[in-house]
Amino acid sequence: MKHPVDVHVGKRIRHRRWLVGMTQQQLAEKVGIKFQQIQKYETGMNRVSASRLWDISDVLGVPVSFFFDGLNDKAADAPVNSQIPIDIMADKEALELVRSYYAMPENQRRRLFDLARVLSDVA
Repeated sequence: MKHPVDVHVGKRIRHRRWLVGMTQQQLAEKVGIKFQQIQKYETGMNRVSASRLWDISDVLGVPVSFFFDGLNDKAADAPVNSQIPIDIMADKEALELVRSYYAMPENQRRRLFDLARVLSDVA
């Protein structure tokens, strides 16, 4: 049976890997394991050891704590009728938007950010 913490850590690994544009195979090669093991980590089927999580965090360019962010957040903490999903990083559309945003040149990102703030204030 999958432990909720292992599932959460696996999702965070998958989301970060996807955001940086890395395949399971590429991550596995950089960490020195087979890609099937990455698949098992990402689904929560296998627990990630501390040393392996350290290696993965180094390759993905985040602190180890990144993989535990949001773990204690509860649905009850979310505002009532919120349009934002509780786990925003589980939304593929949101991930694609973030990835596209960071692929833009800095000046275009700033302009898009300003536009989004104006539009959200109006709505």
